[in-house]
Amino acid sequence: MIRYTGIWPVAPTPFHEDGTLDLEGMKRVLDCLIDQGADGICILANFSEQFLISDDERAILTRVSLEHVAGRVPMIVTISHYATQIAVERARYAKSLGASMVMMMPPYHGALLKGTPEQTFEQFRIVGEVGIPIMVQDAPLSGVELSITLLVRMAREIEEVRLFKIECPKAANKLRALIAEGGEAIEGPFDGEEGITLLADLDAGATGSMTSGMIVDQIKPVIEKYSAGDVAGATAAYGRVAMAINHENRQCGWQSCKAAMMEGRVIKSEYCRHPIPELHPAIRQRMIDLLKPLDPMVLNWGK
Repeated sequence: MIRYTGIWPVAPTPFHEDGTLDLEGMKRVLDCLIDQGADGICILANFSEQFLISDDERAILTRVSLEHVAGRVPMIVTISHYATQIAVERARYAKSLGASMVMMMPPYHGALLKGTPEQTFEQFRIVGEVGIPIMVQDAPLSGVELSITLLVRMAREIEEVRLFKIECPKAANKLRALIAEGGEAIEGPFDGEEGITLLADLDAGATGSMTSGMIVDQIKPVIEKYSAGDVAGATAAYGRVAMAINHENRQCGWQSCKAAMMEGRVIKSEYCRHPIPELHPAIRQRMIDLLKPLDPMVLNWGK
């Protein structure tokens, strides 16, 4: 039974120029995403720079974010870790603060430590015992192959495994096969990777998308029109934003959202922690130039 729909962006994590967390900026980021029409928000994901954040900072960001949103939209907390015990602890903490669900990649650490299918299944099963819905993140970053057979088994045998963010190569093919084989057990088939394959993924049966937080208000109409049966309208709406999404995905990554939020005075700094280099000025300017004709909320929200 499909129950999860819409656009659920990843919130960026703002820092001050000295590299410390900007917690007031974090609150403004969340408010901006809600005002853009986000149906849910994900924190501490890869596009939140989770690999550059300490464990203590993760706890602070989780608490501040969930308390500030205060139930206005569902909140997803990313809890991926190679150690199952740590993933469980993170899931319990998220649940205790009122998170709606958690998101996990399969267990991995570096290029060589990768969970086997059985280890992956067991990690998700154990985390599932915490009693909070789980979104499986099938992303190239982990380097772990998640077969359709494994994903369907997880959906059928682990009660809390309900959603699937598919952002591997040829995601539409995998989404189509996952939905065909998993049936009603696949409650939330989601698109990812900034929505760069959104139309093909919607054709394949995706009911939602986890994009960046850059132009939620511009991408949301694509999903809404498609869900309403207006495929031509959805196609036209996507064509309007496709160049910006392409530049974000291929040239900027999560820094595009930070740049746009800096331009719109949502945040005071687009600082990223070392060893992440600054965006090249020409790449950054091209991103802003592609956004301006769209007149997205992010460029004006804080002005």
